[in-house]
Amino acid sequence: MNAEQLYGKLLENLRNRKQDDAFELAGLAMGGAWIAERLASDLGLPHFGVINVAFHRDDYAEKGMKASRTASTMTTHLPFDVNGANVILIDDVLLTGRTVRAALNELFDFGRPAQVELMVLADRGNRELPVDADFAGEKVEVPENQILVLEKDNAGNFSFQLEGRE
Repeated sequence: MNAEQLYGKLLENLRNRKQDDAFELAGLAMGGAWIAERLASDLGLPHFGVINVAFHRDDYAEKGMKASRTASTMTTHLPFDVNGANVILIDDVLLTGRTVRAALNELFDFGRPAQVELMVLADRGNRELPVDADFAGEKVEVPENQILVLEKDNAGNFSFQLEGRE
């Protein structure tokens, strides 16, 4: 799967929406924030938000210091009023739905949006929670013993790598 092609699908979807709807972008740290930053730039939006889910994760006790390091390097920052906003959450890969649940908890700590939608580059299926993307670049199949990791090069281009689970 080509992450750049999938990014193009997300961009085109939002270009069409921008003509009709006002919305705010909020990317989940790390990969989702990279995508939201590039989307905001390509769409000429004045800002984008970052949501760090580290402290709302249901596996925080297991992740421990790793989650804390992520939280300190890319903190939650929402440069818009969440109350009444139409927020599009952006993430790189959707799998169980647990990260999205954590992101919603973090988002609602900042207010009550009018609507929240989810947009992802890749949807792996295998949900553990009733969460579904409103728009996915592609539904993909990846062996259960591997994770799909979004990478960004120095030019800002995206690619996916397969890695073994820890």
